[in-house]
Amino acid sequence: MCTLEKRGNLFFLTLTGDDEHRLSPTLIDSLITALSQVKSQAVRGSVLITTAHGRFFSNGFDLGWAQAAGSSSAARDRLHYMVDSFKPFVAALLSLPMPTIAAVPGHAAAAGFVLALGHDYFLMRRDRGVLYMSEVDIGLTFPDYFTALMRSKIGSVSARRDILLAGTKIKGDEAVRMGIVDSAYDSAESVVEAAVRLGERLAEKKWNGEVYAEIRKSLYPEPCGVLGLVPKTVIASSKL
Repeated sequence: MCTLEKRGNLFFLTLTGDDEHRLSPTLIDSLITALSQVKSQAVRGSVLITTAHGRFFSNGFDLGWAQAAGSSSAARDRLHYMVDSFKPFVAALLSLPMPTIAAVPGHAAAAGFVLALGHDYFLMRRDRGVLYMSEVDIGLTFPDYFTALMRSKIGSVSARRDILLAGTKIKGDEAVRMGIVDSAYDSAESVVEAAVRLGERLAEKKWNGEVYAEIRKSLYPEPCGVLGLVPKTVIASSKL
């Protein structure tokens, strides 16, 4: 489902296998557990890189599991369960005491797009893979924390319109131009290599993780408010 590996100061959270990395309850639980482990091992200079194997970063919630419930009402209950289960993961990601980097080697759709967008830095493959919020096409509304994160992380009103109201599929170079993605690369390997280079530069800063997390929360007050994250003042300077 996912693996967690530590190499020096860098933590690698990888969605494994060649499937669509659908966010099932089991995978969501695994991701939450992984972030808890990362947080417990965090030191000055720690950085998280999240990536995936195969053609998909993540194709969103496991709708097949929801539809297998046997009735429309039971399917809705299962979908709501995944929405509610994923919320603590996004909260944990936004409050993680270190810089975070999404190294996206393929398609990222719906909740998979949100998974990537929740990171501080977003790197993507340009030659294969798209960003896509499919909800308008399949007849689903957005959870409140999805739209709050989109409003905070995507500055262009027209970009948000195209993504959320038109279901536009966005490739790497276009995502860079729209200000969604920091940079795009020619292969999955190049995406991860760039993420490692960026992670190593950030690790050299050896910032105080608690301070970093509180600054991040203050930078994105709307999603943090929806997620129940309240910024607090942290003074960790030896100069005061």
